[in-house]
Amino acid sequence: MRLLLDTRPSPVPAGPVSRDTLERLYAWPDDGGVRANFVSTLDGAAQGGDGLSGSINTAPDGEVFHLQRELADCVLIGAGTARAEGYRRGATPIFAVSRSGHLPTTLATGEGRAVLVTCAASGKDESDEVWVCGEDEVDLPAVVARLREAGMPRILAEGGPHLFHDLIEAGVVDELALTVAPRIVGGDHLHIVAGTPLDGESGLDTELVHLLEADGSLLTLWRLPRP
Repeated sequence: MRLLLDTRPSPVPAGPVSRDTLERLYAWPDDGGVRANFVSTLDGAAQGGDGLSGSINTAPDGEVFHLQRELADCVLIGAGTARAEGYRRGATPIFAVSRSGHLPTTLATGEGRAVLVTCAASGKDESDEVWVCGEDEVDLPAVVARLREAGMPRILAEGGPHLFHDLIEAGVVDELALTVAPRIVGGDHLHIVAGTPLDGESGLDTELVHLLEADGSLLTLWRLPRP
């Protein structure tokens, strides 16, 4: 893996990167933040022909994915995506967002922490395993604030595209880590953001933080504007 560009005030020199350098590049800001992580094909698909992101993953993307998991305090994921991708509990706490209040069965048991994040309309009662945030919809800014208050400011949002859209619309996303896989799949697949147009017709301008390359995969980190 080699660094092609680092735009920070004290940039890492371009060239091959060690594990320590990679950790430095993907370290969260001191005050944490919400970072979304996605992989996309050259033609913009966020999933392969099987409807899963795993089928378009590359080895370099997997390396950065696991590194960010290690550096994060928690993972925020849409329950539908967690269900489709077969998420399981692990060392990093997982918070699954579901308006209907259904926790994927793969997260119901096992080692590690998994919390259902829902709203009052689901009929669920608040507990250590269930966070009720919002009335008719999940209040995402309240979720982020609560994670911070619970000592988990480094939040890794792993999708899916609908939750990413809602997080952006709520104004709580700070960064996007995006891998562009050297692959074309065709078909009519989801993009990394799914939903109504953002910010009217103009969309959102982002700022490139760094660009890495490995075996044809482009691994990028972008800074998003905050309201």
